[in-house]
Amino acid sequence: MELFLIGHDYKYASEQIMLMMFPQERPTYPTEPSGALRAEIAITHGARYATAVCRITDPERGAFSGRAAVSEQKLNGKVERDRWLQRAVKLAFYRAAVRLTGQTPPWGAVTGVRPGKLLRQMLEQTGSEKAAVREMMRSCSVSRERAELCMDAVRAALDAEKRLSTRDVCLYIGIPFCPTRCAYCSFVSQTVERSFALLEPFVEALLRDIEATAAAVREAQLRPAALYMGGGTPTTLSPEQLDRVLAALRGSFDLSACRELTVEAGRPDTVTAEKLTVLKKWGVTRVSVNPQTMSDTVLEAIGRRHTAQDVVRAVELVRSAGGLEINMDMIAGLPADSFEGFAASLDTVMALEPENITVHTLALKKGSRIMLEGESVPSAETVGRMLDFASLRLRGSGFAPYYLYRQKYMSGGFENVGWTLPDKENLYNICIMEELRSIVSMGGGASTKLIDGDGRVERFFAPKYPLEYIQRIDKICADKSKIKEFYK
Repeated sequence: MELFLIGHDYKYASEQIMLMMFPQERPTYPTEPSGALRAEIAITHGARYATAVCRITDPERGAFSGRAAVSEQKLNGKVERDRWLQRAVKLAFYRAAVRLTGQTPPWGAVTGVRPGKLLRQMLEQTGSEKAAVREMMRSCSVSRERAELCMDAVRAALDAEKRLSTRDVCLYIGIPFCPTRCAYCSFVSQTVERSFALLEPFVEALLRDIEATAAAVREAQLRPAALYMGGGTPTTLSPEQLDRVLAALRGSFDLSACRELTVEAGRPDTVTAEKLTVLKKWGVTRVSVNPQTMSDTVLEAIGRRHTAQDVVRAVELVRSAGGLEINMDMIAGLPADSFEGFAASLDTVMALEPENITVHTLALKKGSRIMLEGESVPSAETVGRMLDFASLRLRGSGFAPYYLYRQKYMSGGFENVGWTLPDKENLYNICIMEELRSIVSMGGGASTKLIDGDGRVERFFAPKYPLEYIQRIDKICADKSKIKEFYK
């Protein structure tokens, strides 16, 4: 789609809303219209209001316009000015796109990963949950169901924040290896069958990373409150490798105040009694066994080399280990799935009685095999039915939503929601999604995000590819000094 920005340079805001309303399009910035689909987005300033106007021209259907205004009194300082004007740009674009397409997304004009942050701002302004929900519906055209779902997540975040101190942080360890690559995946992770030789040198590098990170955390006088090992699939590591990594974490960090230690064992074919013994030995409290679906036909379609019965056996193994809570992930909208198939999968997962169930919406990422090979997926309408069924079924069984986030290219423009039984929330998930505390990360592709009480944010990243991570471990360890500098 051709974008023409007039009177502003809010490219990111324009592209965000464009990708949500026209997910198959990609932005270009020509100097002159070519006759293709285009959007002209202008901002003008008057005595009382700044007005954003968007005109979308489709070569077949004609031109459609939308507008949004904001009081000039709100445009005080660069941060506030940019925030309000970008919101106006998105609303104007959204209103024009709705008139062109006739489609009203469930999240209206809300873009970005964290709609809860926007609703939380509205809650602070209005002082009332009901008023904040109404404001999200009014100003952003969000459906009542999604606004109320978002408020559930905001409520859980506020409850979690009350239990955190100012020096609390969360730890993340990234293990970028998987048994095979799923059809929907665009994460940078190595399949073990291709890169088995990299596992051991990766672990050696990770041990150095853990030591350097722990030293910085101690010097900054920070306190780990939650630890999460993700990937990839961490249980791709051997029992001996898992033992060394978890021993290093326990030996390097003071985890006396750590409330939870979660390890993703996403692939049931990587779960063994020996590995579970190692996890228990080092105080792991939660394991994620992520089937995504309980249909063998769908599992085959997404490239998984296990069956639904393998998932059942893995959950039974975790239960037999004793003392471990279980999260299970599902995805609505997978290739070869149907509403009936998704509903049956959810019922099967619930019968296994996990403490947490995360219901994802399929994200149609351009680097995934689904997109590269043009595989057929369920319609947005079907995905909506799947999610509505999940919400009713889970609420009716005592689960409540406790964190929520969105991604680009999500089927139907929906969301991912974590559901929990009472008092079984995963604190790490809340902290990272609502940006409650810093996330201090180690491992391949690890993203450290430092946050202070004044809203100051600093990020730094480890290389995504295992070989690059191994080769650059000296710099990665040196970069951890940024943690203590940030907290000075």
